Amino acid sequence: MKHVIITGTSRGIGFELAKIFANNGHKVLAISRNTTPLSKINHENITTISVDVSKTSDLKKISEFVEINWKKVDILINNAGKLINKPFTELTTDDFLEVYKVNVFGVAELTKNMIPFLQKGSHVVTISSMGGIQGSMKFPGLAAYSSAKGAVITLSELLAEEYKEQQIAFNVLAIGAVQTEMLAEAFPDYKAPLSATEMAEYMYDFALNGNKFYNGKVLQVSSTTP
Repeated sequence: MKHVIITGTSRGIGFELAKIFANNGHKVLAISRNTTPLSKINHENITTISVDVSKTSDLKKISEFVEINWKKVDILINNAGKLINKPFTELTTDDFLEVYKVNVFGVAELTKNMIPFLQKGSHVVTISSMGGIQGSMKFPGLAAYSSAKGAVITLSELLAEEYKEQQIAFNVLAIGAVQTEMLAEAFPDYKAPLSATEMAEYMYDFALNGNKFYNGKVLQVSSTTP
């Protein structure tokens, strides 16, 4: 049984991932602003906490829970994401900050807060995007999103080096298009080749076993060019 923290669990991949871990006997701390969807399931292995990952003060709730109830974290999955689709000339500094607060700063702050609870064999998995991969196909309108997803790739590579002596693994899954609510909101006419459940099943296996084979690596998880 693993103790697993997953962010962005109100819908999409995070929602499905929390259910898969819980159904396989693992303890899940599900983090999202809206906890209602998972609370309705009322699964004995899922604890929900309402947290806005863009707010440092909110993230303290997670540390307090782990300190009191778990004492350790085996897997941290930084899945929460924010996407703004606007032409570059219309993007404001506030737009960039809004995206970076969730996709970069929130990831860094939560990971930093969890360091005392991570131990030999722990695995931190950050969900990036093919849009953050150098040389991949890029899409107009995603300057803030894709650049943020590139930033967390470099962050994870650095943390893998910084914590290699403690044998804590940091890896990134740069995923392609998945049919989630967030994708549908940004690109209403696009149909992705994978469902949220299919991607969640892959992430589940990688989070449990990927650290045996990888550390400081970025895996491109996409069956299409985008």
